[in-house]
Amino acid sequence: MRAACPGEPASTRYDCPVTISLPVLAQASGFPPEAKEHCGVFAIWGEPEPARHAYFGLVALQHRGQESAGIAVTNGSLIERHAAMGLVSSVFSANELSGLDAHTTSVPPSRIGAIGHNRYSTTGSSIERNAQPFVGHYSGGQVAIGHNGNIVNALALRKRLEEAGHAFHTSSDTEVVLHLLASCASAGSDDPLADALRQLQGAFSLVFLFEDRIEIARDPWGWRPLTVGVLPSGSPAAASEDVALHVIGAEVVRDVEPGEIVTLSADGISARRFAPPASPLAQCVFEHVYFASPASRIFGQTVQRIRERLGARLAEEAPVPADLVMAMPDSGRSAATGYAVASDIPYREGIIPNRYVGRTFIKPTDDERATAVRLKLNIISDVVRGQRCIVVDDSIVRGTTTRTKMDQLRAAGAREIHLRIASPPIRHPCYFGVDFPDRRQLVAAERNVEQIRRMLNVDTLHYLTLDGLLDVVATGERPAADYCTACYSGKYPIEVPEGIDKNAMNCC
Repeated sequence: MRAACPGEPASTRYDCPVTISLPVLAQASGFPPEAKEHCGVFAIWGEPEPARHAYFGLVALQHRGQESAGIAVTNGSLIERHAAMGLVSSVFSANELSGLDAHTTSVPPSRIGAIGHNRYSTTGSSIERNAQPFVGHYSGGQVAIGHNGNIVNALALRKRLEEAGHAFHTSSDTEVVLHLLASCASAGSDDPLADALRQLQGAFSLVFLFEDRIEIARDPWGWRPLTVGVLPSGSPAAASEDVALHVIGAEVVRDVEPGEIVTLSADGISARRFAPPASPLAQCVFEHVYFASPASRIFGQTVQRIRERLGARLAEEAPVPADLVMAMPDSGRSAATGYAVASDIPYREGIIPNRYVGRTFIKPTDDERATAVRLKLNIISDVVRGQRCIVVDDSIVRGTTTRTKMDQLRAAGAREIHLRIASPPIRHPCYFGVDFPDRRQLVAAERNVEQIRRMLNVDTLHYLTLDGLLDVVATGERPAADYCTACYSGKYPIEVPEGIDKNAMNCC
């Protein structure tokens, strides 16, 4: 028994149950106490060696997720998938990629496609059964799905579906989307995917691999970026960020509009709406502050230029006499460059990153984060000794790794440390796709700037004001009101279900 799709009487039920099979995933009962993730998605249709193209796309999106990766391919009649824990380069050997592509060699390119996904997780969810794409079976055939975002009404939807007879295999909100799709398809809807998407509340950039096409969709609020491009051969592709399209030689066509479904198929690119765009939108400003690649263009603007301007605005808001400006690599480098230019203080590399250690705030435990920051960042004593140092970073989340690095600067002989942060204090958890922990773990939640300064052992501390941040990112086409700033302001663009536990479900 299943719940009715939108527009049907609440009493509508169907006698033939839909079964969604996720053979690679263990059965899970309920949602365990797991935290949320931030991810990257990729899709390509009509190109020989689709898995190889997806591999390169995922490598370009590696900054969006470093704990698992997966690719699913179709030959027009059957979907094959490989996913595992680890970086893209460790999950996919040459043999594994060749095996996936061999699945498509006996059919013309017009019938083949692939989607890819990478993710990171936090405590409790760093397990292989949560690696995407998921592959499901329903009345319409096979489908694979990759998801970037958080669906805040997933628990309510899951409860409704379970009461209607659906059996769930994972703890992921992404599986809820599969069950909604299956329910609407069995109901005989003219557009099952659109009907399913209309029931979702929250952030989602989704890629669906069907046997004969790819469908990609972006939530009506436009929280997460999603871009479409075309290869010289005419094959369409899509990715969370355009940097992944550039890597495979594709030309960017446009962003997927909020509330839009875009189809990639042998016929090229087509689009339809499942909902009107929200007004205002809720584009995640933290994409510009931290997550997106500096080489990407998101929400209509180049990330590198935005971050340089954030640094320049910092120099205007909080000038201080100093001998050098230095970055907390790598995410603070763009803003530090902007600060140095605007302040006319020399930029120096005083902290050198180890390129073989990933991002630290997304490591699963505090101990791992502390060890990672010591491995990742090394102080050059000869540069900082006796100097008045302005240190620029993009943000402070928990504060533990920042304190470790400030202590190392002191030990290396820095005379003064003036810490400048290119975003406002993070005081509130995110429910829409970024792993900000609950308020108890956010250093700024219950502390003022002076208390944080003392905790970090720096001479001065200044966070960019919210007005300063919005002045930089706002444009005529995308005004300040179209950005989500809930992690700073506590003003959530849509209602978060009362009593929701941020760690109650495993999302992506």
